Amino acid sequence: MGKTDQDAEGKYIPIRDAEGPRLGLFDKPLPCCGCGFGWFFFLLGFVLPLLWYLGTILYFGKYYDKDPRERSGLAACAIAATFCTVAAVIIVLVLML
Repeated sequence: MGKTDQDAEGKYIPIRDAEGPRLGLFDKPLPCCGCGFGWFFFLLGFVLPLLWYLGTILYFGKYYDKDPRERSGLAACAIAATFCTVAAVIIVLVLML
């Protein structure tokens, strides 16, 4: 049935969570002051909007597969880049007409 105390004595037994096998895999803090590249690019994008486009490229390049905690910030960059592009197109159309 189960292992006896003799079998496990002196050996390390891996502990796994059946519901979340990746639990504990991301214990280290995120880069960029702990907020991750996504939110860092999103916040700095208000000063330099090209960072939103860089975050969008990382989002569609599935950078968040390396660390799923990055997904929300990179998605925010993609949304901000979309709004920025739409606003720029509207401004160009108004100036041209």
